[in-house]
Amino acid sequence: MKTRYTFGGDEHIYVEIDEEMSLDAFFKSLSMSNAVKDANIDGVTEICPANASFQVKFNPDVIHPNDLLERIKMLEEKAVQAEKRLNTRIIEIPVYYQDPWTHETLMRFRERHQDPNGTDLEYAAQINGFDSVDDFITAHHSQPWFVSMVGFVSGLPFLYQLVERDKQLQVPKYLRPRTDTPKLTVGYGGCFSCIYSVRGAGGYQMFGITPMPIYDPEQKVTYLQDFMVLFRPGDIVKWRPIDRAEYDAICQQVEDGTYMPKMAEVEFDLDIFNQDIAKTNARLMEALNGA
Repeated sequence: MKTRYTFGGDEHIYVEIDEEMSLDAFFKSLSMSNAVKDANIDGVTEICPANASFQVKFNPDVIHPNDLLERIKMLEEKAVQAEKRLNTRIIEIPVYYQDPWTHETLMRFRERHQDPNGTDLEYAAQINGFDSVDDFITAHHSQPWFVSMVGFVSGLPFLYQLVERDKQLQVPKYLRPRTDTPKLTVGYGGCFSCIYSVRGAGGYQMFGITPMPIYDPEQKVTYLQDFMVLFRPGDIVKWRPIDRAEYDAICQQVEDGTYMPKMAEVEFDLDIFNQDIAKTNARLMEALNGA
């Protein structure tokens, strides 16, 4: 992969590790952005990591753009040599697939979709070669996912499936974005799954909804009282399908302040993962089941 450096106006430097999302590109981007942060460069005011890139905001009255660019380039070799290992968390996210709320919404916007006569899940199953929607749902929730980025909308995670490249699910976004998406919708666009943290516009395919809040600016949700955003880059997610009864029960527990997400501390090693993906995923899910 060849890193590309560009200026964004007078106050930003954009560093693109690769045009394609991959875990290798993510780890290099994370290492480089951490190296810039640790360097404490005078004039740097903000570092914003993304899936396979990051952006640095700076004050041009404190440091010249060319000088900062050279400093960042010098840190690239350090990032290449960094360990591809993370101490992180695996978090279980309950999902009510084929729920009535996203179904009502997606049917309102069929004229903006590739298949006006079906549903988002039917379309996703078809173009990925599955015999049924249930088979596609199983493929979506059976393996863990890696949080490569949090943002775009406050608290929204982008999730990259931890499977071999040729087994990754891929579904294009709507032809034209919707003007409405229910809060906590589990969506899909390209190779990324996501959770819409708030209600609003969107273009990702809609597969279901989770009863578990992931963003709370008022910090009233029990497990978000320390920080309003649940996810951070490097977290690992395991979807768990639930029915309407369990969805309602979890919503009530959230309201009562008694719900706590199931999670476990784990180590993720990229080299070990690439050597044996199935064994790594089994170990991650075993840690979650033992939590």
